[in-house]
Amino acid sequence: MSTTDTEVGGTITLTGDELDPFVTHPGTRDRLTGPGLPPGGALLAFDALREHGLRTVADLAGDADKLAGELRDRLVIGALRSLDRDLESIVLDGTTGEVSSARVRRNPAHLDLSPLAPSLDALLRFAAATEELTLSRGRSGPFGPKAVAQVSDRLSAVFEGTTGEDVPPYWRMAALIRPLARIAGPGDGLVLGLPKRLLDEEFGAGVIMRFEDVDFPPALTHEPTRRFLRESGLPEDGFLFQLDTEMPLPALTEYYADERPEEFPVGLLPAAADRLIRLGRLLEDTSLVVDGATGAVLAWSEPDLTLRPLNADISTLAFTLWLLHRERSVDAAHHLSDCYEQLAATLTQTLATVDPGACDHTPALPGDDGRRHWPEIFEDRSVGMLYA
Repeated sequence: MSTTDTEVGGTITLTGDELDPFVTHPGTRDRLTGPGLPPGGALLAFDALREHGLRTVADLAGDADKLAGELRDRLVIGALRSLDRDLESIVLDGTTGEVSSARVRRNPAHLDLSPLAPSLDALLRFAAATEELTLSRGRSGPFGPKAVAQVSDRLSAVFEGTTGEDVPPYWRMAALIRPLARIAGPGDGLVLGLPKRLLDEEFGAGVIMRFEDVDFPPALTHEPTRRFLRESGLPEDGFLFQLDTEMPLPALTEYYADERPEEFPVGLLPAAADRLIRLGRLLEDTSLVVDGATGAVLAWSEPDLTLRPLNADISTLAFTLWLLHRERSVDAAHHLSDCYEQLAATLTQTLATVDPGACDHTPALPGDDGRRHWPEIFEDRSVGMLYA
């Protein structure tokens, strides 16, 4: 089928004949033949509808014979978007107007539909509210715990006003996780100015390590980083990050020379390793380092001898650790990880709102292959780090 557009790249509409016989729901027909659908946004994309027209689940499933009968004629009209890719297909029930999501091209015998909205109108309204309150306004204020609570409440009111208390998981995540990006506004010399004692309140004051000047090597000249480590500190065990606490912070060259002299000759270390300060480890074979001159936070992988961007600076590293810890508390109450891939995408987009480079796969350093630690960890269900 072809679609009818008011202009190239404009609203996507279809004729009544194009909707027959699959779409019989009056409200859905009115939406698709009248106002239509936007081609795409940060959360939803319908541009495939422009290119391919209406397609059924049976058209796209790898082995349609295994599909349950009631699923065959459901319509794939678009996709839920993650940061840089399609996450799941948006599936329309042409009889009731209800909208769900699913990974259609997986084993059709185990096709699971996750509810998204009772109608296309509601779906577009939910997405618009989420983008307005958590994404499209970028880093404009307000910020702080009160702002997080207010945005969460406003989103919940939008969703519950249509669905009641039975808010679909994807939008429940939007209301509970995405507003966390508003916990901190711009910092003084750092990306973020985290609220005082935010980490103490989240992790417990007894596990936050604060440093003294004697702990800093001469190569750590970036004063905002020094100030943050003195005043705010970092959790000793930030869940998938372990801080070095038994010695003054060493440059990467000093760490290998003193601790593992036989393993890594200087020639195998990254350029400027003498100004890369080792804070601790992310994984058994991956060090977390900060550039002593610029404050950039990087991941040094021993197996592939590669230095990759991790976070913009120490403040966004602290935010990431706080976000992960907060997510686990939220999940314990709301079981968000039952929809694991949606939760991983929500966390990635939330982090990217604060620290785009942490999720940007564009190579940025010599030898950088574009892999980024936090999105990979979020999405790795085998690790299960998002489960409470």
